[in-house]
Amino acid sequence: MTIETPEFQGTHLWERLCWAKEKLEPYRSEYCIVWEDPNDMENPAKVTHPDPNWMACALQGGILPPVQSYWELKKDENKPDFVKHTRGPELLHNMKPIDAMTEEEAIEYLIMKDIPETVWRDWDKSNKPKMVICKKDQLPGTREWRNAWQISEDLVINNEVAA
Repeated sequence: MTIETPEFQGTHLWERLCWAKEKLEPYRSEYCIVWEDPNDMENPAKVTHPDPNWMACALQGGILPPVQSYWELKKDENKPDFVKHTRGPELLHNMKPIDAMTEEEAIEYLIMKDIPETVWRDWDKSNKPKMVICKKDQLPGTREWRNAWQISEDLVINNEVAA
């Protein structure tokens, strides 16, 4: 049974997310993002897993704001006189929600939303990869050595370019 998303433009993002939590089946993605912050190379690689309820929103469409809304909020936060967000309604609630995404598009959106731009902007332009999208079963089986995880410098990157 498909659920039709209400017209949510102008609805507070929190209310949209509550609607989705109640109406949509969580979707557990097998994908995760392993990344290293070039500004913090002393720490282990970080692993980002998409929340199943967030993934359901992304796959459903009509709920999440454009990723550019989050970029604008980050720009505001980086201003020296920043105190608190004042453009939330304009950027998160009143923007037209984005259409349904594929699982891969949702992972790309999540990267651009939650991972520092210094990691994803030129992820493949350095001496070693700063970020890898992989499946959960490709991670080590235990977290025993989690504080030593790094992205391998010998990693072969599959750079497929869409024609």
